[in-house]
Amino acid sequence: MHWITRPGWPGNLLALAAGALTTLSLAPFDIWPLALLSIGLIYLGLRQLAPKQAAGRGWCYGFGLFASGVSWVYVSIHDFGAAPPILAGALTLGFVAGLALFFALLGWIWSRCLRQTAAPWLNALVFAALWLALDALRGWILTGFPWLYAGYSQLDGPLAGLAPLGGVWLLSFAVVLTATLLIELPRLVEHRTSLIGALALLIVFWGGALGVGKHAWTTAKAEPITVAAMQGNVAQSIKWDPKKLEMQLLLYRDMTFRSRPADLIVWPETAVPILKEHAAGYLTMMSRFAQERQSALITGVPVRQPNANGELRYYNGLTTAGDAQGTYLKQKLVPFGEYVPLQDLLRGLIAFFDLPMSDFARGEPEQALLQAKGYAIAPFICYEVVYPEFAAGLAAQSDILLTVSNDAWFGHSIGPLQHLQMAQMRALEAGRWMIRATNNGVTVLIDPYGRIVERIPAFEEAVLYGEVTPMQGLTPFLQWRSWPLIAICVFLLGWGLVRRRLA
Repeated sequence: MHWITRPGWPGNLLALAAGALTTLSLAPFDIWPLALLSIGLIYLGLRQLAPKQAAGRGWCYGFGLFASGVSWVYVSIHDFGAAPPILAGALTLGFVAGLALFFALLGWIWSRCLRQTAAPWLNALVFAALWLALDALRGWILTGFPWLYAGYSQLDGPLAGLAPLGGVWLLSFAVVLTATLLIELPRLVEHRTSLIGALALLIVFWGGALGVGKHAWTTAKAEPITVAAMQGNVAQSIKWDPKKLEMQLLLYRDMTFRSRPADLIVWPETAVPILKEHAAGYLTMMSRFAQERQSALITGVPVRQPNANGELRYYNGLTTAGDAQGTYLKQKLVPFGEYVPLQDLLRGLIAFFDLPMSDFARGEPEQALLQAKGYAIAPFICYEVVYPEFAAGLAAQSDILLTVSNDAWFGHSIGPLQHLQMAQMRALEAGRWMIRATNNGVTVLIDPYGRIVERIPAFEEAVLYGEVTPMQGLTPFLQWRSWPLIAICVFLLGWGLVRRRLA
């Protein structure tokens, strides 16, 4: 088994396969122990490598992770970006190879600066801190891609109870620490004190998670309100076709007119596929209907308005009607889908860089939450729900969480179910009910424990009915965010760096 730790292609191929195991630990497969195996294998594989070799092995791990986990990018580029298969494949491989560089950096830093020769318990702690730091970097740089975090594997796993304490970050830290301590077990048994310390850490995380797993961090603020969420199942190929505009407007109108009365009516992202100013008459009609039913209506719609500099810009937005107030402009945009980096160079090269509605501006921070039926609604448009810190900032001010999306871009891939899993984690972190309304699925209601309580099938035109309860109170994660964990990781990385230099 020494080939696992030595340089060479056998170990690199194993790292490639190990990366793919993490994908199997996440939705829709949900085999959570594979996350431990995946991380344990790459940790073992980096044990004896020089910095350059460790970077190569880390890259192989990252390539296996992203090639298996975000293969749906090909669907978006080829099916909806009109790129030929070869070009779509090349762009997808370039995207995957670029993301894998984060794990190349992990391998290089670990081998060059932090790996200890005679402190297995410290190695495990420092490696977990480094892993988390690079996860955070990946979720921030170039607007971030916070996808496929190991902590999501625990949504239905034994560690889920830690999410309200430290979010998905704490779950990832616990998973990585557990995997590395298990790999270090043969060396730990040689030092009784170290073994006792390692077992204590595992008991704190795993025992603590089980102990607080069903603790209610938040309480009901009022009686439940009824919800009707519309899933129109509009094909992406006609979404922005002017000839199909009337059909789409009539679709959501008629679905709403036929629906059972509900306190809150929700339409998905860009359900109204024209500028809000051009849909004023239509929205006024729907507002009148909502008022007659004493309902609040929230819908996705593009918005055109001046920015802080007086420049007229386009925004992906949410607006309200009936017994509701407010407009929300999306802050976290999808690269290439909603804006094009270096657009002066890229636009016009291929159709993918000229997708409809790919010139949105970013909404201003510190926007007021939406108000519906007297309750504060924290809105997340599509991609925004995958950012733990951003979502926590809005959730802390809210009574109910709402995310709307158009996951038709994913096609029939695993992307929509990964996206859903992250929305469930946000509800668990915040201790709040979440409404998730999508164009083609998966439309659900999620309780404060991250569990789906109402669901309608994907790729069907349907209305989801159910109840959500406005909640009050803050989970520890909403109150403190990631600052305690950041302080711990900074301390561990500093300790590891100093000890390595003194060794």
